[in-house]
Amino acid sequence: MKKIINAVDQVENQMIEGMVKAFPQYVKKLDCGNVVVRAQKKTGKVALISGGGSGHEPAHGGFVGKGMLDAAVAGAVFTSPTPDQIYEGIKAVDDGKGVLMVVKNYTGDVLNFEMAAEMAADMDGIEVKEVVVNDDVAVQDSLYTTGRRGVAGTVFVHKIAGALAEKGASLDEVQAVAQKVIDNVRTMGMAIKPCTVPAAGEPGFELADDEMEIGIGIHGEPGVEKKPLETADEIVDTLLEKILADIDYSGSEVAVMINGCGSTPLMELFIVNNRVADVLAEKGIKVYKTMVGEYMTSLEMEGFSITLLRLDDQMKELLDEEADTPALTVAK
Repeated sequence: MKKIINAVDQVENQMIEGMVKAFPQYVKKLDCGNVVVRAQKKTGKVALISGGGSGHEPAHGGFVGKGMLDAAVAGAVFTSPTPDQIYEGIKAVDDGKGVLMVVKNYTGDVLNFEMAAEMAADMDGIEVKEVVVNDDVAVQDSLYTTGRRGVAGTVFVHKIAGALAEKGASLDEVQAVAQKVIDNVRTMGMAIKPCTVPAAGEPGFELADDEMEIGIGIHGEPGVEKKPLETADEIVDTLLEKILADIDYSGSEVAVMINGCGSTPLMELFIVNNRVADVLAEKGIKVYKTMVGEYMTSLEMEGFSITLLRLDDQMKELLDEEADTPALTVAK
């Protein structure tokens, strides 16, 4: 294993410390563990908290800031944060309007976030609600989930729900729009090289030089099919076929996210987007907004995912609202 780290047991803490030192205008770290909150707390609004295992950077701390998250909680690499960490984050951001938890559908995350919500309600009287993101069309159940996994589509939930919260909407309204995003977003990914969790010291799966894995998750877990490497256009067609078959996008406007897994050059991501845009145009699906880059990674995995969000007028408006975070800025 080759990693640019100091010690395996310090990876997460030193990563968070480095992020806070890089972006003090956006985030600060709580004393209770790897929890970051907005540097300047926005009062009078519903607060959004998300998180999960480290290794997905810039998710989730990179999306803390104006118009998105109020707090992000980082567990060990690919491991859920503890209920105590999440609870401290909830307490830190609550301003009496309630807190919405955006949770990816992994068993540990769901259990620990829900336990933290119960603690906040029982001990502090904080109203906490949740949404569970399950946008991955690759598998119905996996090693880590009951039902579909939550992957890169989570970023659209952060953006749209965060924008509505910033405008002063109620907790019920923010939860409703977050759920609407979840109901209309689908993702599928692939990889040509696996990643190595520092504590494990070896890749999560193996691929020959001429192989690829279709349907990978974001924790280094293998996908649904290992097959010979194909061209970018052929890979896109495979992923889009599954996504487009899952819900009816015909005649819709969509937001597109081409998400790199950690080590995929932008050149290749743009080649992917070139084909995605052409296929959607052929099918009469209008692209309203496209995001290309690294939003939810898997350490140094080499690959990408495609996310499509079917939009309505409300989601379009909120997608365009101002956001100012370390990893995503939208200017008005």
